Amino acid sequence: MILADFDYARPASLDEALTLLAAPGARVLAGGQSLLPGLRTGADRARLLVDVRHLAPLRGVERAGGELRIGALTTLAELAADPLVRAGAPELAAAARANGDPQVRNLGTVGGNLAATERPTDLPVAAIAAGARAELAGPGGTRRVPAEELAASGVPAGEVLTALLVPAAGGAAAFEKTADRATRYPLCAAAVRITPDGPRIAVTGATPRALRLRGVEERLRGGPYTTTEVLAAFRAEPRELFVPGRGTSAEYLGHLAGVLTARALARAADHSSA
Repeated sequence: MILADFDYARPASLDEALTLLAAPGARVLAGGQSLLPGLRTGADRARLLVDVRHLAPLRGVERAGGELRIGALTTLAELAADPLVRAGAPELAAAARANGDPQVRNLGTVGGNLAATERPTDLPVAAIAAGARAELAGPGGTRRVPAEELAASGVPAGEVLTALLVPAAGGAAAFEKTADRATRYPLCAAAVRITPDGPRIAVTGATPRALRLRGVEERLRGGPYTTTEVLAAFRAEPRELFVPGRGTSAEYLGHLAGVLTARALARAADHSSA
C-alpha cells in the first residue's frame, strides 16, 4: 500500500518537538519500526511526523545513585550491550537481546518498544518487573509514571517518552521468552526480579497486556522458587487472566507463563548467589 500524505518536521529541541506535537494528528518518529509499517498498511494515521531521532539528550545510559537513566532514543542493540544495564538491570538487557532481529534492534528504540501498547513487546514486562518508571515530557512539564501504568495506557497524545528510570539491582533478575515464530513478538514472556521483599514477577503475551502478577508474588514470598511451587502459584490464578489466541488455549498459556517464570527465577537466584 502507498503511504498516505503527511507533513514532516525535524525539531531542533525537545521544546520545539512538544509544540509541534500539539497539532492534531502529529506523531513522534523515532525508530519507526512500528509506525512506518502501520502507515504503509493503513493501520496507522498521521498528519505530521515529528522526527526526534537526532535529539542527543534523549539517548544514552547513565547511572545516578542507585538508578539507571536510559534515554528513550537508546537503541535496543545499545541497551543489550551496555555494561551498566547488563550489570544493574539484566532483565532489560535480556529483553532487548530477545527483540526481533539485528536490523530491528539496531533501529528500534527503548521508547518505541515501551510505547507500543497495541501488541506485546519485550521491554514493558522487564520494566515492570524492575520497578521502573517512565519519564514523560509534555506541555505541563515533566512527570514520571510507573512502567505498569504506561503499559496500560500508553503515551498520551502531545507528550514524549524521554527516559526510563530503573532501580539498579545487580544480577538477581532475569527474562525468559517463547516467541511467535511468524512475528517474533512474545507468545509469552516473563521477567522477574528478586528483592528483599520477595519476587517481582511480570508476564506479557499470555495476558491482555504486560502485567505484574501480585497474586503469584504473594504465593511465592519467602520461597522456594522450585518449578513445582511456581506452577502451583500460577494454577491458583484465575484462568480468565490468560487470553487464548494464535492457536493456543488459556490453559496452555497459563502453564507456559509458569514454566517461563520458573526458569527466570532459577536464573535470577543463581546470579544472586554467585
